[in-house]
Amino acid sequence: MSQSTSKARIRKAVFPVAGLGTRFLPATKAVPKEMLTVVDRPVIQHVVDEARAAGIEHFIFVTGRNKGAIEDHFDIQYELDRTLRDRNKIKELQLLEIDLPGAGQTSFTRQQSPLGLGHAVWCAREIVGNEPFALLLPDMLHHGDAPCLKGMIDSFDRHQGNIVAVYEVPDNETHQYGIVGIEQKGGDLGITQMVEKPAKGTAPSNLAISGRYILKPEIFDILATQERGSGGEIQLTDAMITLAKSQEFYAHLFDGDIYDTGMKIGFLTANLALGLAHPELAAPLRAAIKRMGL
Repeated sequence: MSQSTSKARIRKAVFPVAGLGTRFLPATKAVPKEMLTVVDRPVIQHVVDEARAAGIEHFIFVTGRNKGAIEDHFDIQYELDRTLRDRNKIKELQLLEIDLPGAGQTSFTRQQSPLGLGHAVWCAREIVGNEPFALLLPDMLHHGDAPCLKGMIDSFDRHQGNIVAVYEVPDNETHQYGIVGIEQKGGDLGITQMVEKPAKGTAPSNLAISGRYILKPEIFDILATQERGSGGEIQLTDAMITLAKSQEFYAHLFDGDIYDTGMKIGFLTANLALGLAHPELAAPLRAAIKRMGL
């Protein structure tokens, strides 16, 4: 078999959406945090859009209890569609159709116990199967000229290695993040070290993990026996450190802005930034900000 035909493709993406969203109570008492809107789209829709723009064909959601609204969002709502058609609201109907994945392109599985990100990823193992996959944390919105995941897949196509997206953070804040050490490896950045929240002054760089990954399926075998780490949870970073002993990891430096919508300030900032970038809302939003004297 030639090299071109033996190369793996990234077809599937995993979205861990089982979190309770306690930072946003009482708003998330009945509404999943992933369904809170940034401008005019739920957070999860923004992240799925990024995956679709990168060519992802199958969207795998790892859910929990009271997350049915996410599954409903990615399905047809016949009553709504009929009402829009009857009222000749073609533009709104087309918007819904564009956002909707095709039949058979979504899968939903449950994470019955809140055992951490690593456990959530492991819960998707039967759907992912024996192929590399993308992992996108919905809380982390990546906003730039080019989709973050698209750049990662381009990199994977070159070297077929595991990839972790990173971004620069201030040196005095590295203790708050997962940090990687890097070295030049051909035209790419090889990862030499991964440290979860290093002590102040000990970080190998100022490059923080941004919540986007491309991982090979061997990670599932490691997660199956991974001991619980920080917080009594199965940590993905611990499993990646183990996998890095036998497989190469690369860093993809994202050129853009990242908003942690799992935090109130990040959520508000994302709404402001994406609102100011919206073709219809930018001008009136700037006017409103000016009226507020800000």
